[in-house]
This record gives sequence, C-alpha cells and structure tokens, in this order.
Amino acid sequence: MPKMKTHKGSAKRFKVTGTGKVKRNSSHNAHKFAAKSGSQKRRLDKQHLLKDADVRRVKKMMPYHF
Repeated sequence: MPKMKTHKGSAKRFKVTGTGKVKRNSSHNAHKFAAKSGSQKRRLDKQHLLKDADVRRVKKMMPYHF
C-alpha cells in the first residue's frame, strides 16, 4: 500500500502540541486593523485549540504528525 501524503495546506495552518491537541491561528487578522479595537486585535493574535469535532478531519489530513 502506498504511503499517505500530508495535506501541505493543513500542515502550514495547524500545529500539534505535545499532548496531541491541535492549535490553530485566528481568522480576521490580516488587514483592516483601523476598524478593530485594541482588545480585539490582541485576542486575534493568540492561538486557539481546535474543537474536538474538527480534530478528526485534521488528523486524516496530517497522518504523520500525531
């Protein structure tokens, strides 16, 4: 059976923690910062954990990262 390939777009967007959880970056953090408050911009800078419902899909796309 051939090797499974890593989905490179997913590999660039998601990181796996040491305990196996998946981190993601916030959206809406690329432009139009003048319209956003300072607290919103600080909140968007942080990384968040992926919801459990989406982790299964990401694990399929990145088989060698877990």
